[in-house]
Amino acid sequence: MPDRRRRPLVFVLLAVLIGGLALIAAGVWIGARHPGVLPAPIERALAGPPSDRVIDEAIDDVESTYYRRIPRSLLRSDAIAGIVARLNDRFSNYFSPAEYRRFKEQQGSTFTGVGITVSSDPRGLKVEKVFDGSPAKRAGILAGDVITASNGRPLKGLSTDRASALIKGPAGTDVRLTFERDGRSRTATLVRSPISVPVVASALREACGKKVGVVALSQFSSGAHAEVYRALRRLKARGAQAFVLDLRDNGGGLVDEAQLVASAFLRDGKIVTTRGRNVPTRTLNATGQPVVPDAPLVVLVDRGTASASEIVAGALQDRGRAKLVGTRTFGKGVFQEVIELSNGGALDITAGQYFTPKGRNLGGRGVVQGRDVARGVGLKPDITVAATPGAKTDTQLRAALDAVAGCAAGARSPAG
Repeated sequence: MPDRRRRPLVFVLLAVLIGGLALIAAGVWIGARHPGVLPAPIERALAGPPSDRVIDEAIDDVESTYYRRIPRSLLRSDAIAGIVARLNDRFSNYFSPAEYRRFKEQQGSTFTGVGITVSSDPRGLKVEKVFDGSPAKRAGILAGDVITASNGRPLKGLSTDRASALIKGPAGTDVRLTFERDGRSRTATLVRSPISVPVVASALREACGKKVGVVALSQFSSGAHAEVYRALRRLKARGAQAFVLDLRDNGGGLVDEAQLVASAFLRDGKIVTTRGRNVPTRTLNATGQPVVPDAPLVVLVDRGTASASEIVAGALQDRGRAKLVGTRTFGKGVFQEVIELSNGGALDITAGQYFTPKGRNLGGRGVVQGRDVARGVGLKPDITVAATPGAKTDTQLRAALDAVAGCAAGARSPAG
């Protein structure tokens, strides 16, 4: 028969084991939440390996020794920002909790700000477009100006998203912008206001006796493809025989939207392939029924054409579906993933690269920053036409109309 007298001993051992585990868990919790409460040897034993402890050790030393008091939460946030900055990647950044809240609030076609579109510049942000009736327009800011500081904070070295977040803000609040023009520094105080950005604008033009539909897309935000489809169908109903897709100054957006916009012009086949070290390789193909599968097509591009815009332009060029007119594109051959953190902030981290149907990666040297001025190879247009700022006629659009309509050399076409 089994010896029943051993059972109390088993129960005692289990109770001791459970109690010990509870004490260890409590020690870990106390040590993490209240460093310095436990005896040093015990705290060191519970805190993890030395390579992990040194980070908290450095934060402890700065918090206790630095001559000014800095909140521990800010030190931790700055430590994360330092890690991201060390990546030396102009497309990766860390959003503090406050910055991430502003970033999420400003997504979409309506935001509060000063009414400009911008691109990356070694000195800060280059103004690409100023919206009519906007605070920036009233303050006299012009396309080509470079914003170097917002409320006294230098923008040099910040990603475009993070620098833009410092300019945007609640309606009715002031923002003091420092900007350069013709080598001179100027300052203006603007009052932020609601800004509505039209995602799609369309018009019917005529070139060499042909009706040409022009569709300008400003960003690849959620639902943008549906607006492009509607515009194309309306232009077809009005008799458009050829089309121009204007992606100038379109800095990109959602990759899935790029797939759907390209699908408006392609019956099937590859659009883009994405690859990353820790993300699965994915190939996106044309999907659904194209709206304009055969009509002559030209895509307008410039240095502000980036990311999702380059996916569309690159796919249409590689597949022989469209010619590109304008200037070389930005050259952003990478994509980012936003990873939310427990402190309310987020990492916006480069997770991989994308490749056109012919296997081209447009980032080139721009995939690794190296220097602030580093840019990727971008897309080379089939017809190179420089912009003429301030001119009464849009020379790039006129060239696109001539090309898509098959005008003879030297023939003129109204660009409107």
